[in-house]
Amino acid sequence: MHKTCLWVVKQYKYDDCQEHDKLVISQEHLNCTETSIRNAGKGFMNEIKTQDSVLNPTVIKLGFVSFFADISSEMLYPITPIFLTTVLGASMASLGLIEGFAEAVASLLKIYSGSWSDSISKRKPFVIAGYFLAAISKPLIGFSSTWTHVLSARALDRTGKGIRSAPRDALIAESVHEKNSGAAFGWHRGMDTLGAALGPLIAIYLLSVTHDNYRSIYSWALIPGFISVLIVFMVKEKKTDVATRNLNSKKWENPFVKFKDLDFNFKKYLIVWAVFSLTNSSDVFLLLKAKNAGLSTTSLILMYCSYNLIYAVMSPILGQLSDKMDRRKILFFGFFIFSIVYLCFGFATEAWHFVLLFLTYGLYMAATDGVGKAMAIDLIPKNLKATGLGILGTVTGICTLFASVAAGLLWDHLGSQSTFIYGATGAFTAAAITIFFVERKTSTAK
Repeated sequence: MHKTCLWVVKQYKYDDCQEHDKLVISQEHLNCTETSIRNAGKGFMNEIKTQDSVLNPTVIKLGFVSFFADISSEMLYPITPIFLTTVLGASMASLGLIEGFAEAVASLLKIYSGSWSDSISKRKPFVIAGYFLAAISKPLIGFSSTWTHVLSARALDRTGKGIRSAPRDALIAESVHEKNSGAAFGWHRGMDTLGAALGPLIAIYLLSVTHDNYRSIYSWALIPGFISVLIVFMVKEKKTDVATRNLNSKKWENPFVKFKDLDFNFKKYLIVWAVFSLTNSSDVFLLLKAKNAGLSTTSLILMYCSYNLIYAVMSPILGQLSDKMDRRKILFFGFFIFSIVYLCFGFATEAWHFVLLFLTYGLYMAATDGVGKAMAIDLIPKNLKATGLGILGTVTGICTLFASVAAGLLWDHLGSQSTFIYGATGAFTAAAITIFFVERKTSTAK
C-alpha cells in the first residue's frame, strides 16, 4: 500500500466524498486504487482507536521503562548525599554544585536532542541511547574517591537523561489523542514514581545485607538500569505522517532559531518555570535537613519512599483530572503546596514534622510534573513537540543549576532556614504568574 493513500484518507475523508470525487482523488494521488485507499482508511481508523486509548502499548511500555530506570536511580538518590558528606567529606556547597551542574548538563542536551529528533522525525534511538548512558553511569559513583569523580559520573547520568527526555515525552504525546495527554503523562509519571518508591526499599535491604557498604549499592543499580534499556527495544515507534514529515524535512537548524516559531503563550509559560526553577534546588537538601535533625538513614529512606508513593498514586489521578479542567488550576495547586512545604521545612525539628511534609511534598510533584508537560504540549505546534519540550527542559535545568548552588551557599553561610524560605518565595511567585499571565490554550498549537 502506498503511503500517499493514507494521506488521501486523512486529507479528504475519502468515504465522505461523492463517487466522481473519489475517482479524481484516486487518479491524482499517484494512481491509488479505491481498494488501497480503503485499506489505508482501515489502518487509519485503527490508529485513531489506539490514540483514543490512554493505556496503549507505547504508553504502557514506556511506563515500565521509567519504572525500572527509576528503581536504578532512586536506589541511590537518598544515599548519595550521605555518601558524599560522610564518606567523601564533601561540603554543602560542593553538593549543590554537583546536583546543579548535573541537571544543567541534562537540560542543555534536552533542547538539542529534541530539535534533532524533530528534524529527523525519530524518537526511539535517542531514548535507547539515553537510558543506556544512565545505566552505565551508576557503578562509577561507587568507585569514586573524591566528590569531583562523583560530579563526572552524575554528569554522564544526566547526559543520558538530557538525550532521552524530550524525544521520549514527544513519543508519549504522539501515541495518544491530545484530549488524553494529561492522563498519559500521569500514568507515565505514576509508573516512574512507583519505581522511585521501590528503589529506596531495595537500597535498605542491600545496606542491611552488606553491612552499610554504600559503594556496593551503586553496582547493584546497574541491573534495573539495563532492564529499562531492553524494554525500550520493544517499543514500536509510530510512523510519521506525510504532512509532519514534510514540515520537518528541512535541514537541521539550531533549536534556539526555532524559538521564534513557538507561540507567545508558550514563551510566557517558560517564564513560569524559569522563575520557579531559579529557587527549586535539589531534593537532597530536604533529605539532609531531616538527617541533620537526627533521623536514621533507614528512617530517611522510608520517608522518601512514602513521598514517592504519594507521588505515584496521585500522578495518574491529577493527570486525568487536568484533561477535564483548566490545567493551570492544578499547576497553581502544585506550586502553592511546594511553597507551604518549603516554608515549613525551614522550621521543622521533629520526626513527625518531616514525615508529614514529605507526604505532602508528593502532592506537589503529582500536580506539576506530568501536568506541566501536558500543558506544554497544549501550547507547542505539532511539528515542534520535542523541540518545545527540550527548550522547557533546558530553561528549567539551567535555572536549577543556579538554584542548587545558591541553596548550598545560603545553607553554609546563613543556615538551612534561608535555603527553604528562598524556595518558598519562588514557588509562590510562579503560582501567581501561572494564573494571571498564562492563557489556558492557544488555537495554533494543535
